[in-house]
Amino acid sequence: MKNTLFTVLGILFLVCNLSLSGTFAASTKQFSDVPSSKYFAEAVNDLAERNIIGGYPDGTFKPGNTITRGQAAAIIAKMINLDTSNVKNPGFQDVSTANNYYKAIAAMTEEGIINGYGDGRYGPNDPIKRGQMASILVKAFDLPRYSFDESKNPFKDVDYYANSHSTNIYIIYKLGITGGTSADKFSPNAFITRGQAAKLLKASEEAKPSMLTLKANDLNWDRIFNVGANEINAGVFEGIVVSGKNLSTGYTGDKVQLIPLKEGKSTLVVVGEKANKQVSQKYYVHSKKENGELKLTLEDTDDSLPREAALPLWNDLRIYWLGKEISKSREVSFESVQNVSFTTMDGKKLSENVKFEKCNDGNDICINIDQPGQYIATVLMVGGVQVRYGIEVKPNNSSFYYQVRVVKEQTSDLFDMGQQYNIGKHTPLRKDIEKIATVIRDPGTNLYRVQAIGHEEGTFHIGFNNIVIDKLCYETFCESNVEYEISLFVDVQRIGSIVNVHIQPSSFRADSDA
Repeated sequence: MKNTLFTVLGILFLVCNLSLSGTFAASTKQFSDVPSSKYFAEAVNDLAERNIIGGYPDGTFKPGNTITRGQAAAIIAKMINLDTSNVKNPGFQDVSTANNYYKAIAAMTEEGIINGYGDGRYGPNDPIKRGQMASILVKAFDLPRYSFDESKNPFKDVDYYANSHSTNIYIIYKLGITGGTSADKFSPNAFITRGQAAKLLKASEEAKPSMLTLKANDLNWDRIFNVGANEINAGVFEGIVVSGKNLSTGYTGDKVQLIPLKEGKSTLVVVGEKANKQVSQKYYVHSKKENGELKLTLEDTDDSLPREAALPLWNDLRIYWLGKEISKSREVSFESVQNVSFTTMDGKKLSENVKFEKCNDGNDICINIDQPGQYIATVLMVGGVQVRYGIEVKPNNSSFYYQVRVVKEQTSDLFDMGQQYNIGKHTPLRKDIEKIATVIRDPGTNLYRVQAIGHEEGTFHIGFNNIVIDKLCYETFCESNVEYEISLFVDVQRIGSIVNVHIQPSSFRADSDA
């Protein structure tokens, strides 16, 4: 039935002398007006031999004639084997069910490949433009949805913000499907000819890289939001999230395109949503050459990889508040560390001498942890001073590497606001503060001490009866007409029996709604 349908359509196209597609005898014979020297000749002859496009009864192809949006829909629907036997009316006011291109247009619209104009028309008889064709090719052949790269875009007339087809133009340029009409122009509004269309179609078919596609439906999910790729052995593949579209037929669904780049084994984490809850899935990605072409396979896993825990050492740390230096911590250098021992939270000894090293991004010390749980690391400094750290290690839903949280033991903290502020009485701005910490103010001073109590963690502000306002000042000047309301901020963190208390000033613009 389908073959009969296309044959009938082909005859109609030829009679009407409208279409690039037809039933002109498929053969290796060249069209009289398509010499082999033409850049589109090979594409025209190949597609004609496959009965995807046809010529005219006089043996010509007329490669210089334009191609319409309706013709393009019919050709591409046939080329990608789109089922046009049972379609839903897309509702375009200028595409009736009697239109020769109706079924192709309806099928392409249902798949989200083509759209109409904003006024409810499709414009089946309008010549198709280069920019429009770029977008259709990317979606029809499911080409990789590379992001627009302004630095690598050579076309001055393709602006990301001004042209809705800009990203798709960049994609077909990046894949080598077509160049511009000149070195720095793509001419997105120029019409496409029959010869150019044949070349673009053939080039799009051949340019699509070997690619693995993972759909939200494959995972029984509602959405896919993002992917974490190549956390080990970087550069094995590229992962691209393609968001679906809301069409009259429903949401088309999200998917992930995975493009192999080299042989090897790497990792992939897909994060999405199911029944309004965040879900994730981890995979090992294997990339191997088969018959000279890279192919990807996925291996489900629940593995987590070891991760470094950074134990902070304060080294010449200054705290600034409203532009003023208000405190300086005791200097502790990496070289001051003599030993690190390791236990479980309940005191079971795991190591008396853990291997440690200086972290890459600072003066902290780093240790590797390869199992989930709660631990205590005890750092011995020169002079016999010991500092304890609580470490919590959990599987990470958005990464192969464990999620690590570190709390440096400090059961109390203090902060002196100085005597320049008339703050009046203070009020902790949290009802259940007794479960977290106590706040004490030394008599006759603005010195505040915070002591952890209970077994809970949390944050709270300390407000003052008198609104305290100050200006943000730098070394040589203060901001004019900008004042800041002042309070204190307390942060209490716990991991098992290890607790850290930190108090610091907090300020916001007095004229803001914060």
